[in-house]
Amino acid sequence: MREARRGEADDAPRPRGRLRGWAHTLLSLTSLRLRLVTVFALVALVAAVSVSGIAYWLNRDAVLTRAQDSALSDFSQSLGDRAGALPDQPTCDALRLMAGRVANRTFHYEVVLEDSRLPEGDCRAESDPTVFTHEMVPDSLRDAVRDRREEQPEDDQYHLYWQRISIDGDPYLVGGAQVIGGGPAGYLLASLAPERDDLNSLAVSLGVATALAVIGSVLLAQGAATMVLRPVQRLSNAARRLGEGKLDTRLAVRGADELAELTRTFNNAAASLEAQVEDLSERETSSRRFVADMSHELRTPMTAITAMTELLEDEVETLDPRIAPAVQLVVSETRRLNDLVENLMEVTRFDAGTAKMVLDDVNIADQVTACIDARAWLDAVHLDADRSITARVDPRRLDVILANLIGNALKHGGSPVRVTVREHADDEGGRLVSVEVADQGPGIPEDVLPHVFDRFYKASASRPRSDGSGLGLSIAMENAHLHSGDITVHNDPVGGAVFTLRLPHDPGLPEDRADDPDSGQETAPGRGGGSTVPRGKPTTAPAPRRAAPGGDAPDGDGHVSGGRGAGPSGDGGRGARGAGEAAGVENDDGAAEEDRR
Repeated sequence: MREARRGEADDAPRPRGRLRGWAHTLLSLTSLRLRLVTVFALVALVAAVSVSGIAYWLNRDAVLTRAQDSALSDFSQSLGDRAGALPDQPTCDALRLMAGRVANRTFHYEVVLEDSRLPEGDCRAESDPTVFTHEMVPDSLRDAVRDRREEQPEDDQYHLYWQRISIDGDPYLVGGAQVIGGGPAGYLLASLAPERDDLNSLAVSLGVATALAVIGSVLLAQGAATMVLRPVQRLSNAARRLGEGKLDTRLAVRGADELAELTRTFNNAAASLEAQVEDLSERETSSRRFVADMSHELRTPMTAITAMTELLEDEVETLDPRIAPAVQLVVSETRRLNDLVENLMEVTRFDAGTAKMVLDDVNIADQVTACIDARAWLDAVHLDADRSITARVDPRRLDVILANLIGNALKHGGSPVRVTVREHADDEGGRLVSVEVADQGPGIPEDVLPHVFDRFYKASASRPRSDGSGLGLSIAMENAHLHSGDITVHNDPVGGAVFTLRLPHDPGLPEDRADDPDSGQETAPGRGGGSTVPRGKPTTAPAPRRAAPGGDAPDGDGHVSGGRGAGPSGDGGRGARGAGEAAGVENDDGAAEEDRR
């Protein structure tokens, strides 16, 4: 027997898969653990689906081929055996009897026989008309059988044709052949439902196996990710501790893989960083000690020099007019140098954490008035303040802040300067006092704004020489920090720079130890620590003895300094002392000494 198979009905092409958005989502996952587990799961899923698909396809082909080969082989043999028993001129009843005998209940198929050479004409014999009729045979299959019979009517071999069809959702096999020697044509209908059920059971089993494989791969991936990421997590924690300043952080090196090499690199980097930081710290400490020692050593001779220059200034009218300008220059530069020394000493106190506070309940409006009155700025400053606003502050340090901010505004923005004092609630329910100083100038360049509180910062390198020391605004900010406050600056949209001082109503510093009979001092922490000062109850800053329109104003680079340069009126007379002693400065033993002018 030779088979010639036509196209199968279930060989329709299947749509190809496309790359979906999950690929982009997978790549964008931020958790390394999640990405590892996801990749493991996807690899396992693809592998399991591929293996299951191949296994299902191979089993499906084997099951269907075995079922259809068995049915077609039995049909061919039964058709040949029964056709030999037909008479030379068979009747339609004989064909019906033959159809019933050819039908095989073992392989669950029914038969239709067709013969057009009978004396009574065309005859179609059906083994079970309720199951399989001639009309159910596909036209393509009938045409194939008829064409074969017409082309080779005397062929001595069977030519079977088959096709899979679906009836009411159930799969069936339809086959057809022409009896050798010009006999009837036979067709069979075999149900493939048992094979379909077997394949469905196989698909369910493979699906369960795939799901279990994916779940197992996820669990394995989780364990593998934990093992891989544990050193990475330790490295991350160590890097975080290193960033917090714990420079002695080190990790134990285990193994000789890439992670071990990364750990060694981290340890080497941490050791190098620790050594460099220690070196820089030693250099900074040495530099601060040098500045402090230098300022301290310069203070005594500067006091004597200042006294002599003031004496010369008092006698300038009796001197030769030709040397008077030189005397004025010496006096001015001596005062400027003295202010620089005082400012440097103040800065060293901040850096060492020994800056001292003498707190008292102060009326802020009165404090501002005293500051501008002491420096003869009343005509150049407009004050808008509620006279009932009070705060617990150090009056001397508040005077330093105000002198720097107002003097800075007068020098660079011109008059009138607007000073506004307000009280409002903070984010934590407490009370804040804000002092806003706004000038009428062109404002501060945007690239300079972030640096206005830096020490010795100059906006233009072409102007290294200025009237001030370049420390005024920095000292003002440090004094604000001592009060748990701060200073901000921005440019007003309508013009001019606006400095805003914000101070808490009570800085929350340690209370006075008034009940301690053995203690006559109070403690106030600086930025780096705390120190004690004699108890005092000042309410406003003491005015300098000789005030003029000049004052603590910024140098040409935008920083407040302690110069005695001309004030808003252009007067070259002596104004208030520098930022470090606008209302007196601390001497070495912590007491406040009065301005000698």
